[in-house]
Amino acid sequence: MVVKSLVLKNEYRDSIFLMRISKRLEELEGVQKASAIMATDANKDLLRDAGMFTDEIKGASSNDLVIVIDAVSSERAGEVISSAEGILAEEAKKRVEEAEVIYKTLDSAIGAEAESNLVLISVPGEFAAREAERALKAGKHVMIFSDGVSEEDEIRLKRLGKEKGLLVMGPDCGTAIINGIGLGFANVVKRGSVGVVAASGTGAQEVSSLISAGPGISHVIGTGGRDLHDEIGGITMLMGLQSLADDPGTKTIVLVSKPPSPEVAKRILKAASEVGKPTVVNFLGGDPKIIEEINLTPADTLEDAAAKAIALQRGEKPKRVTFSADLNEVKNIAEKEYKRIAPDQRYIRGIYSGGTFCSEAMLIVRDLVGDVNSNVPLKPELKLKDSNKSKEHTFVDMGDDEFTAEIGKPHPMIYHELRQKRILQEASDPKTAVLFLDVVLGYGAHEDPAGALAPTLREAKKIAEREGRYLPVIASVCGTPQDPQNLTAQEKKLKDAGVIVMPSNAQAARMAALIATKGEAWNKMVG
Repeated sequence: MVVKSLVLKNEYRDSIFLMRISKRLEELEGVQKASAIMATDANKDLLRDAGMFTDEIKGASSNDLVIVIDAVSSERAGEVISSAEGILAEEAKKRVEEAEVIYKTLDSAIGAEAESNLVLISVPGEFAAREAERALKAGKHVMIFSDGVSEEDEIRLKRLGKEKGLLVMGPDCGTAIINGIGLGFANVVKRGSVGVVAASGTGAQEVSSLISAGPGISHVIGTGGRDLHDEIGGITMLMGLQSLADDPGTKTIVLVSKPPSPEVAKRILKAASEVGKPTVVNFLGGDPKIIEEINLTPADTLEDAAAKAIALQRGEKPKRVTFSADLNEVKNIAEKEYKRIAPDQRYIRGIYSGGTFCSEAMLIVRDLVGDVNSNVPLKPELKLKDSNKSKEHTFVDMGDDEFTAEIGKPHPMIYHELRQKRILQEASDPKTAVLFLDVVLGYGAHEDPAGALAPTLREAKKIAEREGRYLPVIASVCGTPQDPQNLTAQEKKLKDAGVIVMPSNAQAARMAALIATKGEAWNKMVG
């Protein structure tokens, strides 16, 4: 193991750009690990923890870009470092060719684009609040893609935005769609009349993609994951809700979040009950009775939220979705799978890129098979001691900071190596009954996620086969046929690899439970 680094002075690049550079470098022959990041104090600490810190990096400032290579030899590390600037230039050229205009500062962009009314901010967290404040003071709505912004700064920015009547989406807001334009990780959806306000990026993607097959989407307003905390009070969700209420093109509204605090929930539900438009509320794991009591429509899952919004839009009575396929067909598929697994194969292993998908699946599986261990558990006592080692039923959110920030890896929606390794690890465990994963499409995501995962999934099945076992693999794909990756093509690649592809994350979770329990969960699902 030989580590070499390159410091590029005063060379700023945003996080998504740097994720792609890291991915390209790590794919080169002889490279064990690679990281392209800004030299902030926090990132320096991450490099130290990963054993990738060098003396050269000590003197780098937060305005400097650092490229670090861990290679099989000193010679190979040097070769890759030498090629790194060329790769940077190549990727930067692509961006220039794809962009209409590039501005070097926020002020120059605002000055030249005076009619624009929204600024998307993707800079290191320690600078994001400053840039967001400048944008708000210039009269612009803000989407803060960056994470690493303090809660105090979030409160201050959202209060400032509220005073000025401007939305502050984020920090850590991964997805929005405004007037048909996707921001961050967004899917290509049909324009329509259902509006969404979501405190979850992948939650927003699932709901908007499913609704795209029906009446279509007017807007998706992201809030950031902390917006519904007591301290922040749901400022952005309340403002987003009012924006959709005032929008003549929005006829039906969907709210998506993990359960807010009781006080914030009360405030949001009261506001939702007064907008005068049919509203579906999906507070994952929340109490539906509270929602029903004020004549709003509760939804247990993201798919349920989408289905009920479509029904309300069409003037139909909302129905709960368990499986969209014929129930006999579902039973036959499950039976065919579980009849091939051994008695010792008892546990579901979920390997997720989307945090909300992971939480939703755990809620569903918990009610069907029992407790689920995780790095992001439903209860503190179910937290894994070591997130790299599964215990009984285990669902792992590999997009959590401990996997992405710890060694400077890109998010698993972009970069699949960590998930690929975990898939093979779980396939080698004789107690694994079902392997379960999500695949997320859209702008910003991997250009061919199913193509990247399919060979690994085939190998996982072969590992089990060599040991005299059969390994069922279940997946759902979040996206639309119009996405750059194409939903239909991605599903086909997975099916060709022997994967059972379900129409939604919720249905995939139920299928996994049905197989793991060898059919015993059926009555709990369908009565």
